[in-house]
Amino acid sequence: MAFSIGHISGCLLNPAVSVGLAVGGRFPKSELLPYIVAQVLGGIVAAAILYVIASGAAGFDAKAGFASNGFGELSPGNYSLVAVLIAEVVLTAFFLFVIMGATDGRAPAGFAPLAIGLCLTLIHLISIPVSNTSVNPARSTATAIFAGGVYITQLWAFWLAPILGGALGALAYRFVASNSES
Repeated sequence: MAFSIGHISGCLLNPAVSVGLAVGGRFPKSELLPYIVAQVLGGIVAAAILYVIASGAAGFDAKAGFASNGFGELSPGNYSLVAVLIAEVVLTAFFLFVIMGATDGRAPAGFAPLAIGLCLTLIHLISIPVSNTSVNPARSTATAIFAGGVYITQLWAFWLAPILGGALGALAYRFVASNSES
């Protein structure tokens, strides 16, 4: 996606990334709310398409989770709330650190989408067993809407942790970049 729409919108599909970039001085804070609304609506449309496709299979039941995020009994590996929060904060911070580094004007040109995409792949490989991987509150919201019930009640964690992680990752990158040689 970064190669296809990065030059149009920055490929900002994730509220945690948008907030992180705003904290990192790379995105105007005045544009956060409209972007976040669009990101959540886009996530809901994507989840609706997946729901229509998945509901074509015999026995499909969105209430069984629909790849929604969760902790405790809703975690694929039964991870606790604390473990899930730490994983989501740290992995989202790492994601923002990579995004900011790969898109820094001093970084090699043209490789940011590869670095970002590979980083996101690694994050998913690590955290699907922990929480079904959020690091994106829009995606988390979209699937929780279709799964309903207790998935909605746990959604707060998948807004709080990624947004906190995004801000921390951006601040960490700013600190490191400001102390590096130009």
